[in-house]
Amino acid sequence: MNNASFQNKRRRRPDGAATESPAPKRGSGFGGHGRSSQGQNGGGNRRKAKTLKTIDERLLVKAAGNATEVKEFIPVKTFDEMPLLPQVHAALRHKGYTHPTEIQITTIEPLLEGRDLMGIAQTGTGKTGAFLIPLINRMIDGKQNVNTLVIVPTRELAMQVSDEFRSLTKGLQLSSTCLIGGTNINRDIFNLRRKSELIVGTPGRLLDLANRGVLKLGGYPVLILDEFDRMLDMGFAPDVQRLTDLMVNRRQTLLFSATVDKTQKRMIDAMLNNPVEVRISSGETTGDHIEQDIVRVRADENKFDVLLNMLAGGDFEKVLLFAETKRTVDRMNNMLRKSGIKVDQIHGDKSQGARQKALDSFKAGKIQVLVATDVAARGIDVSDVTHVINYQIPQTYDSYLHRIGRTGRAGKLGKAFTFVN
Repeated sequence: MNNASFQNKRRRRPDGAATESPAPKRGSGFGGHGRSSQGQNGGGNRRKAKTLKTIDERLLVKAAGNATEVKEFIPVKTFDEMPLLPQVHAALRHKGYTHPTEIQITTIEPLLEGRDLMGIAQTGTGKTGAFLIPLINRMIDGKQNVNTLVIVPTRELAMQVSDEFRSLTKGLQLSSTCLIGGTNINRDIFNLRRKSELIVGTPGRLLDLANRGVLKLGGYPVLILDEFDRMLDMGFAPDVQRLTDLMVNRRQTLLFSATVDKTQKRMIDAMLNNPVEVRISSGETTGDHIEQDIVRVRADENKFDVLLNMLAGGDFEKVLLFAETKRTVDRMNNMLRKSGIKVDQIHGDKSQGARQKALDSFKAGKIQVLVATDVAARGIDVSDVTHVINYQIPQTYDSYLHRIGRTGRAGKLGKAFTFVN
């Protein structure tokens, strides 16, 4: 199996900050289990993102199917009937989890066996539980070291995974450490002095701590890339490559996402060893239960006034409003607040505390609108988002899919609108 070699190339992080880092050359992609990628020919193909501005606008218009017509998954067994330890059964009952979701029922048993796996399922279908439940079971079992590194693209998703792990392991003497940007790195260094069965974090902070010698990944044989399509694109791939190189004892790799990029197949194949592949969705399209439409702004109209008229509608109760830049998010937040809208914002320049406060207010229904960059497009677990509005057309089709995937979750009808000048 060929592994990746790299050359220096300027790139940008998800919220636009440019950094110097290597980019893969054309070739096979990431190295296999426990192998270094240095000094070999090859590398991941450059991601060929489809830009919305160059495709037919009719792709942004789609009628929603009736929620009752969405095929409902009926589990053939309960969690109590699955081969899990009594402690895990008790934890699941305490959480109120009785029946596995489709992605869970198809992945838990292969993961209990230690298989590599790629799982594709829409947002809100229980992907986090699909990998945490079997790993917790194996951690308690103690027959093998299954210390796990989970790499995610956003701080919010990292916190979500860490919180779910702590909730499922309450009283089980298992610990996790969440390592994300926007927090005190000295606190992270202190926390890494204690043993953690699960490390979850964003690539930049993880790599920083690894370079300082305080995060020792040789003791973590299990790797999970959550939202792997984003983790393997050119914004994150070099950092993920470096981190996987440090996992010299890697034995198991799990990839989970809602979408999959066909251009990444060579990298995916290089990371996985005889994997189980589970596709609950195609990974290419959004759910039929999201009504999608464009809002065309005429030359004689004020775009912001059009937005205010929309938000005045009685059904616009919990709205995610996306803009392309942090500056635009700041401006929209201020303008909406001055217009009497209950609003807050999240983007990469906000402290983690401010981002979490805004997200908590949005979840609790204290604000009507959350304005965000793409930092909120993945991993934000907010129920009952009534509308997603793209105030500006997203840069890529994948970004569009993940944005509108914040509404219409769990079979409910959702609405997504994109402004077009």
